[in-house]
Amino acid sequence: MALRSFNREGPPGAKEKMSPMKPVTMYSTTWCGYCRRLKRQFDEAGIAYEEIDVDEPQHRHLGDRIIEASGGYRIVPTVAVGDKLLVNPSLKEVETALAG
Repeated sequence: MALRSFNREGPPGAKEKMSPMKPVTMYSTTWCGYCRRLKRQFDEAGIAYEEIDVDEPQHRHLGDRIIEASGGYRIVPTVAVGDKLLVNPSLKEVETALAG
């Protein structure tokens, strides 16, 4: 599925660290190991997000925003936190953007 929304509490025993007020969107692909890792970290941290697969034909145009932000490359994962675009961020960078 190309477009998915998540609002998970993570695995049993995981604490919800924050409930973001800003929308979080992850631009990813199915083949990206870094994307899978960051999604797992979001789930464990209790961060709700929407995922968009930029390889899907109906979403390919969204890769243009990533190319612009990264200086000419379509790097995934790229995460939008509100109006801020984070290219290949760490969990800590996303948490900082949510807090700011």
